[in-house]
Amino acid sequence: MEEFIKSKQIAYKKCNRCLKIMKLSTFFLFVCLFSTMAENLLPQQKELTLELRNVTISKAISEIERTSDYLFLITDEAKTELNKRTSIHVDKESISNILNIILDETALDYSLVERQVSLYKSTKLISRDKSELVTDEVAQQKKAITGKITDKNGETVIGANIIEIGTTNGTVTDVDGHFSLSVEENANIRVSYIGYLSQTINTSGKTSFDIILQEDTKTLEEIVAVGYGTMRKSDLTGSVASVKSQDLTAFPTIQAMQALQGRASGVHVQATNGEPGADFKVRIRGAKSISSSSDPLIVVDGFPGVTMPVSEDIQSVEVLKDASATAIYGSRGANGVILVTTKSGRVGKAKIEFNSSYSVQNVLNKLDLLKTADYIDYVNEIEPGKLTGTDYEDTDWQDEVFRQGGIQNYQLSISGGNDDSHYYVSGVIYDQKGIVIDSKFKRYSITSNLDLQALKNLKVGVKLFALREQRNGTVNMEGSGGAGQTGVLSATVLTEPTIPVYNSDGSYHSSFMTGLERDNPVAIAREMAIESEGDNLQANFFGEYQITKNLKFRSTFGAQTWSNRYGNYLPTTMYGGRSINGRGTIDGNRVTNLSNENYFTFSEKFSEIHDISLMAGYTYESSKSEFWRAQSENFLSDAFDFWNLSAGSNYRAPVSSLTESELSSFYGRLHYKLFDRYLLTFTGRYDGSSKFAKNNKWGFFPSGAIAWNIAEESFMDEIPQISQLKLRGSYGITGNQSIAAYGSLALMRTIPSVTIGNEVVNAVTPNTVANNNLTWEKTAQQDIGIDLGLFNQRISIVADYYYMKTTDQLFQVPLVSYSGYNNMWKNFGAVENKGFEFTLSTVNFNGDFKWNTDFNFSRNRNKVLELPNGADVLRSVFPGHMVGIGTTNVLREGYPMGSFFGYIYDGVYQEGDTFLPGGGFEQVAGGEKFRDINGKQDGVLTGQPDGQLNSDDRTIIGDPNPDFIWGLNNTFEYKGFDLNVFVQASQGNDIYSFTLFELELMQGFNNSTTRALDRWTPTNTNTDVPKATASRSRISSNRFVYDGSYARLKNVSLGYQLPQSLLRGSGISYARIYLSGQNLITLTDYPGFDPEVNYLGSTGMGTTSNVNLGYDYGSYPSAKSVTVGVQVKF
Repeated sequence: MEEFIKSKQIAYKKCNRCLKIMKLSTFFLFVCLFSTMAENLLPQQKELTLELRNVTISKAISEIERTSDYLFLITDEAKTELNKRTSIHVDKESISNILNIILDETALDYSLVERQVSLYKSTKLISRDKSELVTDEVAQQKKAITGKITDKNGETVIGANIIEIGTTNGTVTDVDGHFSLSVEENANIRVSYIGYLSQTINTSGKTSFDIILQEDTKTLEEIVAVGYGTMRKSDLTGSVASVKSQDLTAFPTIQAMQALQGRASGVHVQATNGEPGADFKVRIRGAKSISSSSDPLIVVDGFPGVTMPVSEDIQSVEVLKDASATAIYGSRGANGVILVTTKSGRVGKAKIEFNSSYSVQNVLNKLDLLKTADYIDYVNEIEPGKLTGTDYEDTDWQDEVFRQGGIQNYQLSISGGNDDSHYYVSGVIYDQKGIVIDSKFKRYSITSNLDLQALKNLKVGVKLFALREQRNGTVNMEGSGGAGQTGVLSATVLTEPTIPVYNSDGSYHSSFMTGLERDNPVAIAREMAIESEGDNLQANFFGEYQITKNLKFRSTFGAQTWSNRYGNYLPTTMYGGRSINGRGTIDGNRVTNLSNENYFTFSEKFSEIHDISLMAGYTYESSKSEFWRAQSENFLSDAFDFWNLSAGSNYRAPVSSLTESELSSFYGRLHYKLFDRYLLTFTGRYDGSSKFAKNNKWGFFPSGAIAWNIAEESFMDEIPQISQLKLRGSYGITGNQSIAAYGSLALMRTIPSVTIGNEVVNAVTPNTVANNNLTWEKTAQQDIGIDLGLFNQRISIVADYYYMKTTDQLFQVPLVSYSGYNNMWKNFGAVENKGFEFTLSTVNFNGDFKWNTDFNFSRNRNKVLELPNGADVLRSVFPGHMVGIGTTNVLREGYPMGSFFGYIYDGVYQEGDTFLPGGGFEQVAGGEKFRDINGKQDGVLTGQPDGQLNSDDRTIIGDPNPDFIWGLNNTFEYKGFDLNVFVQASQGNDIYSFTLFELELMQGFNNSTTRALDRWTPTNTNTDVPKATASRSRISSNRFVYDGSYARLKNVSLGYQLPQSLLRGSGISYARIYLSGQNLITLTDYPGFDPEVNYLGSTGMGTTSNVNLGYDYGSYPSAKSVTVGVQVKF
């Protein structure tokens, strides 16, 4: 195996630079710390400075909210007093004293709980002391009522206001959500809290109340995460999709990325492999790069490029899609950005939450294969007399290999906090037994988040995430199966049914139908050891200092280390290991990422007209990747396996490598709002990457966006049906730096075991040429969109049209042999993506019976615009043993990336047909017939048939990219019951099935599908299935390209929330039980196991490649599941 020797030319002297950055950041934090300590103010003493002259009370309240953390809840009756005028001039005064001043000479009173101020109408005389309001006589006529207030999720509502209507008599809930109040016998009480709908309740005949508040979608201003900060959703100028926490945990998932499938428009999530623990391919608005990854950047709590936490610990996910939203991430923003915010504690006593579920899983479907009797007839037709007698088994290999799988999922969390600190600690165990024998996956994770208000103006915190994954895998594709290198799933369908699993002596029976020995699928699954274990630790520390009321500084230090160990052992009980007396392999890798972010944020509002927000900062990141591998053969015994490589006597040369890269960045954003309805956003990022050549090491990535919030215009008051109407437009440039760390440098490679004279030595030779002009792939993106809300947001619509052009595509160009080099990286070509996205959310019913619907639709068109010299780039993608199949896909200008390439299958030749001449093509009745579509004249293709078959007749035969994808989610609630139905679909994508290619080639070496029963024979000529023959060549054609469209019932869940009356006194505040099913129904015309798998999925190429798409061979299928679960909160 070749090893690459790392060039010692490092673009930056990173150690000195990193040290300087850390020193400066630490110095600034200490300056902030000591200056704050000098003020010697306790965090509870929230003091304000105000200078207002002759302003309305409403204006005064707005100013308090703008300059502090206080939020005001105002009852309807109190609003009549807000137009009264007041003046105030105070310096560092408490909120209580300020309220007493501005509410003087009004009929308003207030209650203050933590950061919430409630204003309500008082019936007192202005000058009268409150102590005189209630006499002993009145008090004797009242009754005591108690209760508890929670939200629909069972979370206690702290500081909710309870007021006896028509009086000043009121109270607020405590940290447990409880309240007690003395009221008149038939009194009505009003319960209110910011962000929730107020409720009026009659107390007649009752003294105890369990009250559940519902969110007020009209007044609750949604805050979404954007790069380096947050923003009100109404102020967004870019395209951002949000996914709720409850959607991420609707059913057990291998990883959080799986839960995004079908949840957000423009986001295509595909399961590349159904194996336990497998990854998912994610594309946001299509694939942009031909040779580099198009994976989106994942940012977790401000830490970029790290692993996504488990679903249970995520509070929200925002998907940044257009350049206005992603340009702030510059050279890594072209593929979109996924912002993840993890859960944190809330003010109140400790809350304990326990979630548990168990799932039963089975394979989605099985292929219809030949039974023994039909298989014998089929084989004997090809080679008469090959299978004689009656002493044959009738083994159903699918029954032998597939089993009932299961998932156990447990989560336990504790959270809480007070005014000065918040904490959240969670542990999750996920244990999956795969639907294929001997496949399993376990995941253990811990999330710990702590935020502290250390001093008045200083907030600090740490967010930790630890993960361990353990996997026992299977050989999915090309593996040890002996001749033909068959994997478990391919062997399951290809192995003849006539042989048993075991011989009489207990050893595994082998297949010899190809003339060579081949292991049966049970042997491959059970005997070959494949184990992997990975550990991931992420830590992110932050400090945030409020310099002034409008200016703050934030610094973060993040570190991630990911270590993975992989081992496999090929034993002597298998054909592949018998001749070498076993082979053990163990390899490992470790990735270390460091990040330091430092940025300032400034915000100010001028004259109630201008609202401006500025952000500017600097980032330094470094990444180091280590890899090593060792291998040994000729073991003393299989008992030693890969953990004892010294037990083998034949050692392979060890392999090791080290890769390092760095990124430095300056960035900024300006957001301007005029009259609360005209919005402007400008962002820019200046990135310097060690991956690129000295002439192009730095790049600038700008974007601009405008928006018009039409609903805020005065003329819209005449159209009350429209509650939101905003037009958006953006343009920007983002980049992609996903290439090898040393792609621009001249590299050497090793040549082991070179003989010089009589001596065998290792040597090195030039491998790649340096390219001092190598630069980033750049994506220019335009987006126009509309946000529409109708009938107080009962109907919400978001629609976007976008156009993206990615230029300077990175190609590894081969060089002529006499140059002494193999290849070099160059910038060539361009790719286009354009499309339309649509999201519809409706509140269909909102009474005791609730029904909400969410629908999203995405259509993307991918096209290759430019290639080097305009020439096709032909590619051969197929299982290694399927030699001779030739080119299977092509890059061609004007067509999508990954287009399938081959001949057009034209059915079966019949007696009397004219056979088209051509080398390797059948010219016999019953043989495969292909279409003549092209020829040459004077060396130029004419586009007209020429009477013969050759490579000129190959054409594009399929497109693996979907025409559109969509998701539909309906949620129903009624008196404690909830029902969720989620459908996800992909339409118009094609699949090239190598599995069915092998099964239906009709060569007789393997088993076949029942399509073989309809094969051509002299008495069965009305068919498109060719005759059975051992001499047929493998030819790439659309015969094995299928429509991969599907619509899938992704999840249906029925739950019941136990009433509070049953839980009272138990210490349980919330309890829900549920029954759900996943992948229960799949509507598709694809005849394989599953339309959602990819042949290259387990190799890593299935998740990163944009051209090796839509191939299916021996892929581990997805499973359908039935889940029972319980959610309990204490």
